[in-house]
Amino acid sequence: MTPTILRRLADVVGAAHVITDDDTLAGYLADWTGRWTGVADAVVRPRTTEEVAAVITLCAADGVSVCVQGGNTGLVGGSVPPAAGDSPTLVTIVLSTARMTDLGDVDATGRCVGAQAGATVAAIDRHAASHGLRFGIDLAARESATAGGVVATNAGGIRMIRHGNTRGQVLGIEAVLADGCILRRWSPLIKDNVGYDLPGLLAGSEGTLAVITEVLFALVTPPAATTVAVLAIDRVAATTELIAAASRRGLIVEAAEIMTAAGIDLVHEYGARRPVAEPAPFTFLIEVSGSGTVDEELFAAIEGIDGVRGAVAEPGPATALWAARETHTESIARSTTTPVVKLDVSVPIRALPEAFDRFTVVPADLGVQGRPILFGHVGDGNIHVNYLDVPCADEHRVTEAVFAVVADLGGSISAEHGIGRAKAAWIGLGRTDVDIVAMRTVKTALDPQNLLNPGVLFG
Repeated sequence: MTPTILRRLADVVGAAHVITDDDTLAGYLADWTGRWTGVADAVVRPRTTEEVAAVITLCAADGVSVCVQGGNTGLVGGSVPPAAGDSPTLVTIVLSTARMTDLGDVDATGRCVGAQAGATVAAIDRHAASHGLRFGIDLAARESATAGGVVATNAGGIRMIRHGNTRGQVLGIEAVLADGCILRRWSPLIKDNVGYDLPGLLAGSEGTLAVITEVLFALVTPPAATTVAVLAIDRVAATTELIAAASRRGLIVEAAEIMTAAGIDLVHEYGARRPVAEPAPFTFLIEVSGSGTVDEELFAAIEGIDGVRGAVAEPGPATALWAARETHTESIARSTTTPVVKLDVSVPIRALPEAFDRFTVVPADLGVQGRPILFGHVGDGNIHVNYLDVPCADEHRVTEAVFAVVADLGGSISAEHGIGRAKAAWIGLGRTDVDIVAMRTVKTALDPQNLLNPGVLFG
């Protein structure tokens, strides 16, 4: 990158926010998993949408590619620039939204709030809570995952069973297109059916179509109280049976999470308490709300389920019970001796028992080393498949074997983390040739120079 371009970028955002020092750059070039590391000529940290537009305009004029980065909590390599060998002639910047953290006034009547792209999920939720509302998106990385990131990946999280994915929470959006123009579709209207759903299109686009700078999110009214129960169970099917039984009794399921015995052993090793004393192949966490005697209704539902070895319940938020689930990712990262093979997939809910059985034995079936730790959002068929200690030479084979199971069961190779760089080679497993051509056509129309997150999604 020439000194002239760097000076022009510094004129836009300030010299302190154009980072070229190698040691400082390093923190922006590797993803959370440690598996993906890229190269960039500079990190640019704008403060406003107008600054983003000016930066993108400069980059478009000079053919500089842009990797958009929020909290960098992604797990598929989509938030870091390409590796050196992938694009040897590419000049790249990382555009970080870390300084874009403003939150707008909460509209308590319309139940919505505007948030800049760098505002964290936790900050949005706290802001909403101060007005008696909540943010419908919640995930373990809430303190670092950002508004722009969760929209760009269409994140799901632990409350998806109750409120839907991120796309369903987006009322409006502000974004900078690849030529530097500012797109603003900003309306609190629940019904606004004029033309294409551009905010919905940008949700899940992984930074390949535009740079999201601000989002108008819908907010939700929290339940007056919840009950969290954790069960030791013998069968995966018991989870879906209990969700159905609880719903029939008038309870609202706020969250439903499954863990394996191996996962519970691992998080206990790193300090989380065992939520249920009775050992069992699986542990199931369910959080419910409702009117009347919620505890009684929930335990009545539990009594009708075969294969329950033990259960405990506490009033929500029941942080100690949730800890066993929420410390899974951190414990996995600390325990493995190689970068974790992390595969976020979904299968039809009816296929969950078979999926758990087949994913568990993938390393053994291949004759390779690897400790399986499976957990996930059982209410929507989403399983986070993790294999620890897999030799680097065997990563591709393990991934292909998992995706073969997913395809056989009629599932998706990406439930909520996106495609990024990690899964681009397998996009054909989830979309037809016609579908991929249509998506490429949209990409080319909005980013004809392929400057926004090149290599992400399409490879």
